[in-house]
Amino acid sequence: MQGLKTVISFLIVSISLSVFSQTEKDYSSFFIPEELKTKVNAVVRFEKETVEVISYDKINVKKKRIVTVFNNYGKNRVGASEYYDDNREIVEIEARIYDAFGQEIKKIKERDFIDASAVSDISIYEDDRVKYMSYTPNKYPYTVAYTSEVITSTTAFFPNWIPIDNYFTSIQHAEYQIINTAGIALKTKKQNFKNFNIEEIAENHFVVKNVEGIKYEVYTPDLLVIVPHFKVALKKFNMMGVEGLNNNWDDFGKWMYDRLLTGTDQIPQATIDEVRGLTAGVNDKIERAKLIYNYMQQRTRYISIQVGIGGWKPMLADDVDNLGYADCKGLTNYTKALLEAVDVPSYYTLVYGGKSIRDIDEGFSSTQGNHAILCVPNNDENIFLECTSQTNPFGFTAGFTDDRDVLLVKPQGGVIVHTKVYDADDSVQNTKATVVLDETGSFVADVIIETTGYQYGLHDGIEKKTERDQQLHYKEYWDNINNLNVNGIEIVNDKDKVIW
Repeated sequence: MQGLKTVISFLIVSISLSVFSQTEKDYSSFFIPEELKTKVNAVVRFEKETVEVISYDKINVKKKRIVTVFNNYGKNRVGASEYYDDNREIVEIEARIYDAFGQEIKKIKERDFIDASAVSDISIYEDDRVKYMSYTPNKYPYTVAYTSEVITSTTAFFPNWIPIDNYFTSIQHAEYQIINTAGIALKTKKQNFKNFNIEEIAENHFVVKNVEGIKYEVYTPDLLVIVPHFKVALKKFNMMGVEGLNNNWDDFGKWMYDRLLTGTDQIPQATIDEVRGLTAGVNDKIERAKLIYNYMQQRTRYISIQVGIGGWKPMLADDVDNLGYADCKGLTNYTKALLEAVDVPSYYTLVYGGKSIRDIDEGFSSTQGNHAILCVPNNDENIFLECTSQTNPFGFTAGFTDDRDVLLVKPQGGVIVHTKVYDADDSVQNTKATVVLDETGSFVADVIIETTGYQYGLHDGIEKKTERDQQLHYKEYWDNINNLNVNGIEIVNDKDKVIW
C-alpha cells in the first residue's frame, strides 16, 4: 500500500510539471539539477554577456542573466544593476520576477529601477550613478530574469569574464562572447580554465555549464585566484576622453605618467621652502624621506573623492596642500611632490590593497589595481609608503599592501615589483602576564603585550583612542573573561623600531 501511494504521488507531480510551458521550465526552481542546489544561496540558471567592439572608444555590452535565489544571502547574486555617467549610457534595463513554479509575478521596467548616486562607503563624492532593482520577496525561492544594454566610450575598463563571482553560487549555464567586427586589436589571457570544463565555441566565445557552488573556507585565497577568468583589454583604448596605448606595461606605465600624472605635482613655493628647512642638514635621503612622511601625516587626512578620469587621475598636489585632504591617489601624488622638493626620488605605485593578497598581473597589462601607494627606492630595496594613514610608521605596509606584485609608474614606463614580505619571525606577539589569584577565584594581572610586523598592524591607532574606547577595546579583546575591569593602560608605540 505504501508503494502505491508513492507511485500516485509521483504521477501527480509529473502531470503538474508537464503542463508548464518551455518558458516556465526555464524559470521554475524544480528543474534545477539537485547537485547545483546543494549548499548554495543562488543558482545562475542562464547568463550571456555579449561585448561588441565598435571602435577603440566605443563598446556595446548586452547582458541576459537568470538567477534563482534560495535565501536572503542569495539576493546579492542577482546582479540587476548598471552604473552610468557622462561616458556610459544605459540603453535598456529590465527585470522580471518568477515564483518557484516559473510563473511571472512582477515586471520591473527601467522607470521602476532605483536611480541613485553611486557613492561608496569610503567616498564623500563620486561622479558615477547607478540604477538597481529593489525587490522584497514574499517567499523563497524566486527567480529573476534580467536584461540590459550599455554603451560606453571609456574602453579602458573592458568587461572581463568571471563566471563564478562568489562563493555558494552554482552555475547552470554561463556564456561570454566578444564581437569585434571593427577589427580593433585585443589582448586576451585565459586563467584557471582547465579545471572547469570550459567550452570554447569560437575565438573569444566561451560557455561553462553545471558548476557546483564553491564553499568558503578560512584562509581561502582571493576568489579570483582559483576561478576562471578571461582577461581582455584593448591595445588602443580611451579613458574619459584620454587616448591610451597598451601593448605592454612599458606602454601603459608611460601613458599613466605622461597623461595622468604629469602636471599634477606642483606645490606652493612656501611649502617647498618649509620642507627644505625641515630637512636642512640631513644628508641621508631616507632620513629626509622619514621627516617628509611625518610632515605629510600631520597635515593631511584621507577622504575618498572618486571623480575625473575614471577615478584614476590624482587631485592636483597644490589643492591637496591647500585643503589638507585627498584620496589615496592625491595623497600619494602630494607626498611624491614633497619628496621631490627635497631631492628624494619616488614612484607612484598601483596595487591591489586588501587583506587578501592579489597581484597586479605581470603578464597582462591593463587597468588594474584599486589603491595607490608610494615607492621610495633605496639601493636594492624598495620602501613603500601608505600615504592614507596618519599613524603608520615609515615603510610599514603589513596587512594591506604587503607581499604582492605592484606597478611602479616611471617616466620611461611601468615596472612590476614585489612589496615587502613579513615573515612569521617578523610578525610576533609576545604576551607576558603576572597573575595573582585569591581564594575566591578572582585575580589581578599585570599584562605586557609586545607586537611586531603584521601583529603590530592589528593594534594600529589604539593609542589615539579615548581612554574609555581603549578600555572597551581590551574588554572585547579578553571577552572570554567575565566581569573584567581594566584599571590602567599604558601604550608605548616605537615607530622607529616598529614595535608596539
